[in-house]
Amino acid sequence: MRDYLHVDLKNQTVKAVEQSGEELVRVGRYLIAKTLVEENIAGVDPLSPDNPLIFSAGPFAGTNFSNANRTSVGCKSPLTGGIKEANAGGTFGVALGQLHLSGFTLHGAADDWLIIHLGKDGSCSFDPAEGFMGKGNFETAALLHEKYGKKVSIALCGPVGEYQGLLAGIAISDTDRRPARLAARGGIGAVMGSKKVKAIVADLNRMPQLHDRKKVIGAVRHYAEKLDEDQMIDSYKRFGTAMMADYMNHVGGLPVHNFSAGRLVDTDRETMKMGGDFIREQNIARGGDPSHACMPGCLIRCSNVYADADGNEVVSPVEYETLGLLGTNCGIKEPDELARLNAIANDLGIDTIETGAMVGVLMEAGAGKFGDAGFITGVLEEIRNGTEQGRLWAQGTAAVGEHYRVRRVPVIKRQAISAYDPRVVEATGITMMVTAQGADHTAGNVPRMETADKSIDEIAAASHAAQVQTAAADSLGLCIFGRTVTAAELDRVTAAINAAVGSKLNPSFFDELGRDTLRLEREFNRAAGFTEADDELPEFFYNEPLEPSNRVARFHAREVNEFADNWWRQ
Repeated sequence: MRDYLHVDLKNQTVKAVEQSGEELVRVGRYLIAKTLVEENIAGVDPLSPDNPLIFSAGPFAGTNFSNANRTSVGCKSPLTGGIKEANAGGTFGVALGQLHLSGFTLHGAADDWLIIHLGKDGSCSFDPAEGFMGKGNFETAALLHEKYGKKVSIALCGPVGEYQGLLAGIAISDTDRRPARLAARGGIGAVMGSKKVKAIVADLNRMPQLHDRKKVIGAVRHYAEKLDEDQMIDSYKRFGTAMMADYMNHVGGLPVHNFSAGRLVDTDRETMKMGGDFIREQNIARGGDPSHACMPGCLIRCSNVYADADGNEVVSPVEYETLGLLGTNCGIKEPDELARLNAIANDLGIDTIETGAMVGVLMEAGAGKFGDAGFITGVLEEIRNGTEQGRLWAQGTAAVGEHYRVRRVPVIKRQAISAYDPRVVEATGITMMVTAQGADHTAGNVPRMETADKSIDEIAAASHAAQVQTAAADSLGLCIFGRTVTAAELDRVTAAINAAVGSKLNPSFFDELGRDTLRLEREFNRAAGFTEADDELPEFFYNEPLEPSNRVARFHAREVNEFADNWWRQ
């Protein structure tokens, strides 16, 4: 049994609703989609008080089940105008579970900026945010810990979210109290800012009561053993997500110079510094941590703590998407430069994918030169200070492309494309085209599928299978990096869910949950006015061959939607 809270920000009141059984399983991304559809949110202004902001944790929240403590945050996106669920690791989901909460919805908007404190005694207080405004996330987090103590987790609206910049995400505490795990995409931090909620502070307590604690603990151990045996998991542990840059550079699908090339360096002639191999070895030599858990109990440990030449921490983590968009896409070749830019972005609480794509468009417009880290630093400081230029840039890639009349603007549904060029990484490209979430690889990533000799049906089938798996994982608070083990152990994972919350599910539930989530998201976007035309790639992907493969995008919105429509009829 857990409570779900409905928080009325204007009146500062809270209504708790008891939940049990399957109500505690159909959560996360599914709950967000279901709620937004049922409440007819598709037509509202996303930065108005009418747009609810939903936080949801899964059935294992608060336990030490590896990679099962992610927090989903969702609303109508002010960036895309469609549905948005963004999720993050860290400790906030842990705190919710330990407070016997499955989640909460922020309704309306406060009159004055406030901090919400969820106490281990069951209280929910509304404290003034005076003294916390306008500061970077790291200073703010330190001040919040001074006030509320160390045994708390924080969900934080950064300085860009305060003025409703659409680059803004919601920063969540990691295991070392850094506000560095970001529910990043879609401008959800701007929605938190529109509600005048500076931070949500949740007490950490103890493992929650479970329906059958002994069975859950047994499942935790079994899952851990399977993770330990999985070769892909071992690669994540050793090299982190940055290893994807080595592969993408090899196949020519890495975003370089605003998606004008697919390879940063010829590795036969030059060392690929912007990749997992080089970064790992350098970081170990400097005394950094190449394998760090963002969630308590996670055994995948794909995060890292990046150190400078003197052994001092620069940032945590350096991850592939940041490396690809804020790094190689902007012509950055040195990981030290990337790490410093990453640290600034984390302090601002902004999406490094959207930010890097936006800066690439600025460089394309001639405002700065590719490879100029000083220029990027200046852009970030303008965004921090909320200058007239900074506020324009904070509206994201599509808005900046329109303002400067740039021809090559890498967005779908006004959201920046992730670090997989769709001319080469075709299955992930299809996911980014058709997902209601905007150009988001995490909706169903198939990065290693070789597709040059495959048909649209074969590629789209792989994309849709990944979309279903991912939607189910996102609806259960599970990290998608464990999906190979989860898929192989569906019987045991289902039994563990039943043991945790007292449900009576069978393994077919995973597929049903994924499909139901995708159906609801599609329904929301259609109600919001999206059409087939919104699924088209930008024109340059179709008519500009990508070096070194010289490939162009093969599939248009009509073709991918024809497959999707047939898939939905099954």
